[in-house]
Amino acid sequence: MTFELTADQRLFQSTTREFLADTMSIAAVRAAGETEAGFDRDWWRQAAELGWTAMLVPEEWGGGSVSGRPLTELSLVAEELGRSCAPGPLVTTSAVLAGLAAAGERFAEVTGEVVAGERIAVWAVYEPGHGLEFPRGASVPNVGARLTADGDGYRLSGLKDRVEAAGQADLFLVTATGPDGPVQVLVPADAPGVTVTPTWTLDLVRRTGEVRFDEVAVPADAVVHTGAGAAAALETEIQVAAVLTAAETVGATDRAFDATVGWMFDRYTFGRPLASYQALKHRMADNKTWLEACRATAAAAAETYDDDPASAAEVVSVAKSYVGAKASVIAQDCVQIHGGIGVTWEHDLHLYLRRITLGRALYGTPEEHRRRITDLITAAA
Repeated sequence: MTFELTADQRLFQSTTREFLADTMSIAAVRAAGETEAGFDRDWWRQAAELGWTAMLVPEEWGGGSVSGRPLTELSLVAEELGRSCAPGPLVTTSAVLAGLAAAGERFAEVTGEVVAGERIAVWAVYEPGHGLEFPRGASVPNVGARLTADGDGYRLSGLKDRVEAAGQADLFLVTATGPDGPVQVLVPADAPGVTVTPTWTLDLVRRTGEVRFDEVAVPADAVVHTGAGAAAALETEIQVAAVLTAAETVGATDRAFDATVGWMFDRYTFGRPLASYQALKHRMADNKTWLEACRATAAAAAETYDDDPASAAEVVSVAKSYVGAKASVIAQDCVQIHGGIGVTWEHDLHLYLRRITLGRALYGTPEEHRRRITDLITAAA
């Protein structure tokens, strides 16, 4: 396993970084935080033109990766998003695209529209009162949304929460319980019976919402996966979302760490810079060690997925649990080392702490992924 980037990957990474520097400075992020949507759809279309939405989709549908390692390359984008605290539905849209790509050519047209940034598709998987539910064989536990037969089609009822970019979505990929077990369906946001309610979220520009489905008519051709196929698709979507969230968290933590190191050299107490105090050196050395371990585990998860998605579940959960646990500790220590200024609205550090904290909670907390690792090890024994 190697973490060395190819020349094409380095070019893709630098292009992404330059685009974000030009269009989404911290001042622009703060301005976007004052808007209802949190991001501009035209900006997202520009991002799509750079290939952010293309990685997990076959070339014949308008997709394609830089050098044949799609999740590794998409993780480069996620890390840069974290470093800039930029908005955008990268994680949730990528999970949807992974699910649609697994369904075959039936959804090639809508997939192409999402890849082009013309439509925004988001993942509706969480339900009130439950954390992230992992598939268990061919089943998915605790799914309250119901899909019932209705003539030649179906009716969908239920409530989903913690849906990223719910207010900006054109389509929802919904996990529900159908007549024959788990099912995933694609539902237009403007379908009769769909109600979106914005909900508060810690991140300044990462919007979430509740989505209620009240006897929504779902045609038969909107069913993306059923039964064991739905459980397998959900597994893929969880892995993609977890890896990208871990990568994004690494980017935000790296930026917070760098800002703190700079502060330690600039800030003097008793005639000496903070960086000269041995106790603080030791703290930052620990933080740097944990940060590099976070980077390595996140990269290993992406690379393992690219090599063999079927064997990636344990590595992905290791990465999400480790990054979620350690990144929060590093970020909190960075705030403490900054002192009083670190907890002010004017300082940018809280933007990264918000992104890191939300990343810890979404798409599997460290505790949820640790239980998953235990289940996987037990099942393999």
